[in-house]
Amino acid sequence: MGTALVYHEDMTATRLLWEDSECEIECPERLTAALALLQQWGLEKRCLRLSAREASEAELGLVHSPEYVALVQRTQDMDKGELQALSGQYDAVYFHPNTFHCARLAVGAVLQLVDAVLTGAIHNGLALVRPPGHHSQRAAASGFCVFNSVAIAAEYAKQKHGLHRILIVDWDIHHGQGIQYIFEDDPSVLYFSWHRYEHGRFWPFLRESDADAVGQGLGRGFTVNLPWNQVGMGNADYLAAFLNVLLPLAFEGGYHLESLAQSVCMTVQALLGDPAPPLPGLLMPCESALESIQSVRAAQAPHWTCLQQDVPPTLNPSTCSPEGRSLPLLPGGPTHDAAVLSPLLDEKDWSTPPVRTAVVLTVPGAALALPSDVLHQEESALREETEALASSGIAATPVLAAVDILDVAIRRGLSRRAQRLLCVALGQLDRPLDLADDGRILWLNIGGKEATAWSTFHVSMPLPRGS
Repeated sequence: MGTALVYHEDMTATRLLWEDSECEIECPERLTAALALLQQWGLEKRCLRLSAREASEAELGLVHSPEYVALVQRTQDMDKGELQALSGQYDAVYFHPNTFHCARLAVGAVLQLVDAVLTGAIHNGLALVRPPGHHSQRAAASGFCVFNSVAIAAEYAKQKHGLHRILIVDWDIHHGQGIQYIFEDDPSVLYFSWHRYEHGRFWPFLRESDADAVGQGLGRGFTVNLPWNQVGMGNADYLAAFLNVLLPLAFEGGYHLESLAQSVCMTVQALLGDPAPPLPGLLMPCESALESIQSVRAAQAPHWTCLQQDVPPTLNPSTCSPEGRSLPLLPGGPTHDAAVLSPLLDEKDWSTPPVRTAVVLTVPGAALALPSDVLHQEESALREETEALASSGIAATPVLAAVDILDVAIRRGLSRRAQRLLCVALGQLDRPLDLADDGRILWLNIGGKEATAWSTFHVSMPLPRGS
């Protein structure tokens, strides 16, 4: 298994045929620039190339209405005037005689990737496609998007491969309202989007892009919007959102050619298992980011147990404009009062909790130079007094016994009412053969061998040579 890349040069065959400053940025160079940099960085040749195919009309119909699919199909025979007139009926969209072919290829490429991953043929992959898809709705194009490839892929994975739960992480400067509308009442799809919002002043200018849009009906709590209300969010802001919103829920734009190409390359490097570059600067999220994160946690707390701790129930700062004018709440949404976060941040105790580390030496005669505040014990198990004081620990064990000792530690953890365990193995440490794939244990092996069999709960990340 490896990392796949799906691409087809026919997807560069659409281009704006008339003057339109808003739409001209969606151009073929968005693909060719990214592919060129992948080749320049030597990443393309490290990927398995999958062939793209056109999605069938039945596959398009998984999320789009038959009337809309037929309308897009008719654009193949339209002249320039007809195409321009049809494009004007939608928000920031243009059609071309090749749009239907290209859009079907874009969807088909994503479906090829879904099949390859879910059948175990590959470990992961990237679909380099256009036109994009996350703004398109059941019966409408929007924001350069014609067919919603990600939404179709999610429905396809459920129907063909029997998936029951799907997480979509939408990492684009714009809110993917199309995906939200399609799945807003579907509890089998958790849609997470972090996007530039600026209190509703950034495209697509939708009230339902705010944090208190949480889904409808059975899908309440499965739409998660994290609106950025300040321009220039950095690494610390995204890390804070990942750790405080996305990761807890998961466990219970691209029109600047240079930055787009670099983002594609960094994504492929991550998929290939290359080490991530160090993050520069002080990793401290800005106050606006904290406000947005707290808004999401407050809006989602009624639906997620993991978010029901330390969430001020009256906080929803993104419902206030910069001038302090309240914006209308969504019908049926949480009724939070607008508040200012600064006093809450000032009052919060940010002190670091005490951490005590215990070291247990089971190897006779072993000697370690340990700091004075480390609890030191030379026995086969932690004594009760040591166990009560320590919040983390290290056990020095004979190499040959490591697997057996780890197996005992895992069983003890489960016997002590642990609901789930995360086991991170560094280097050539094999996963115990009798670990059950029942969802209670997630085994992550970094720098070890490639997994011999695909499993949802066994993730292997071999490192490239020299790492």
